[in-house]
Amino acid sequence: MDAIINTELLPSYLVPFVSLSYPTPKPQNPDSFPNSPYYKTGLLDLCLVISCIAIMALLRDGLRLGVFEPFAQWKLTRDLYNRKKLQAAIPNGHANGHVSKKGMPNGNGCGIPSPTLEELQKTAFYFHQVLILNAEAPRKDHVQMMTHHVITIFLMGASYFSNLTRVGCLIMVLMDWCDIFLPLAKMIRYIEISQLACDATFGCFLVSWLVTRHILFLFAIVSTYKDCPRLIPFEWAPEQGRYLSRPTWITFMTALCALQVLQIICDDKED
Repeated sequence: MDAIINTELLPSYLVPFVSLSYPTPKPQNPDSFPNSPYYKTGLLDLCLVISCIAIMALLRDGLRLGVFEPFAQWKLTRDLYNRKKLQAAIPNGHANGHVSKKGMPNGNGCGIPSPTLEELQKTAFYFHQVLILNAEAPRKDHVQMMTHHVITIFLMGASYFSNLTRVGCLIMVLMDWCDIFLPLAKMIRYIEISQLACDATFGCFLVSWLVTRHILFLFAIVSTYKDCPRLIPFEWAPEQGRYLSRPTWITFMTALCALQVLQIICDDKED
């Protein structure tokens, strides 16, 4: 699947908004994804990025208004009712010293079907995050998060047009993996499932952050530095879809290192 929906019934001017636009013949001896279609890159792919941003924005607001906010209102109303009921039953507001006061997190912290489609979808996700970051109330780490997102978007775009798709997809896996556990830990704490479950999930976040963003990410940097010049010839030939020149590679490496430095700075600020 290399399209969001079936394109057969759409007019031609809408097709770039729901599918990849530059199919190309499959190499004779592909070293990976032998059963997947292959594509070139081009500016029309930005139309697909725009569609993904719109879908993510609609899904986010739909779930927020239809699911999460009603659930939060129900949860807070129930907790307020139970607290008032307890205070009415015990005049001094204490239940033999067993009523605990729990704080709330501050909210701050810092084929395949086709690798090409996956990379465009993830790029759209980070564009969407930039829009959300600027639409909502400023956070303490606003500058760090904006810088992180801008560098990540640049890396995704550079890897896409330079045919470094594997590096781009790997960056996305490493960036997103630990982000599963931190929001999950916050949700567990908000709905008061279990303090042990909250602590265990947060522990998974700390371990995954260290492993993905400070160990495996360094392997990606070293591999891009050592293997890219060895396996891919530097050639600037836009008419053939080749944009990986030595200056492009140096810029890409610089952005990778800058992202790692930014992650270390975020660690220091969170401490």
